[in-house]
Amino acid sequence: MHNKTKISDILSRDEIKAFSERSDLWGAWAVVSTWGVLALAFTSLAWARELLPWWGFSLALIVGVVIIAGRQLCLGILQHDAAHGTLFKSKWCNDVLVDWLCARPIWNELRKYRPYHLTHHARTSSVDDPDLCLVAGLPTTRRSMMRKCLRDLSGITGLKFLAGRVLMDAGVLQWSLTSDIRRLPQAGRRWWDYPRTFFRNASGMLLTNGLLLAAFWISGQPWLYGVWVLAYVTPFPLFIRIRSMAEHACLESGTDVLRNTRTTQAGLIARACVAPIRVNFHIEHHLMASVPYFRLPKLHALLRQRGIVPPPPTYWQVLKRVSQRAHAV
Repeated sequence: MHNKTKISDILSRDEIKAFSERSDLWGAWAVVSTWGVLALAFTSLAWARELLPWWGFSLALIVGVVIIAGRQLCLGILQHDAAHGTLFKSKWCNDVLVDWLCARPIWNELRKYRPYHLTHHARTSSVDDPDLCLVAGLPTTRRSMMRKCLRDLSGITGLKFLAGRVLMDAGVLQWSLTSDIRRLPQAGRRWWDYPRTFFRNASGMLLTNGLLLAAFWISGQPWLYGVWVLAYVTPFPLFIRIRSMAEHACLESGTDVLRNTRTTQAGLIARACVAPIRVNFHIEHHLMASVPYFRLPKLHALLRQRGIVPPPPTYWQVLKRVSQRAHAV
């Protein structure tokens, strides 16, 4: 078994300090630009509905749903960075601002996500890794991978996720971001406990989504909220799947970050869909989680220069790798 790589074996104390320096300005840019792209996408769809023929609007709608789903994933990654305390210098911005502007709109909650995700970092690829089920059974066959992707794009995965979220917030299932479903004890609960618990736990999601719907309604375009939901239940689960596979699928299960985590090369389309705010630099992130997103490319370049990490594969190469198992004869 390989020994666990330590960042102190690779970088000097001064280098660690420099790479760990956070910025409120870069954090604000990440949040504002994400919502700016969403606003532009929704505005463009509203114009497209008025100005284009049905086939032109249909094409615009497909492109818009993909862009919106990519920014929904970006909101999730912003929550991820805030959970590590790296998105902003300010603790309030990381813990409160990001929770309400990024986590709650996509039915998440920072105080639940943080301990869950930090367990993933401490137990990566072990039996105690809460994200292990995201990459279990890989590699698989190309046919099986296509079925998984079609379930995502058809909305089946997204609708199952929504049903699970309702049951989690109602206190029926244990909170989780994956398909690792665990039922909670229900002894002594009355029927009214379920809606009361749901509304208490889901209040942040209901409030932020209510405000989003109200904004669309005031602008005279309430149908755009349906596009937000459509993006959430169709491309969004597929983008999560691809991102998860790229980060940890078909790698060693030991404790060495250099062998149980993968950095992936991301072009413009990948950054728009599955790799927002440099999340593709995943070896670097696991090796040194205190590094904010905007410094990860520089850290990657330094690790490459020192021969620590190999040239990263593309997302397409990763997809081929995780779907290369032969069919059973």
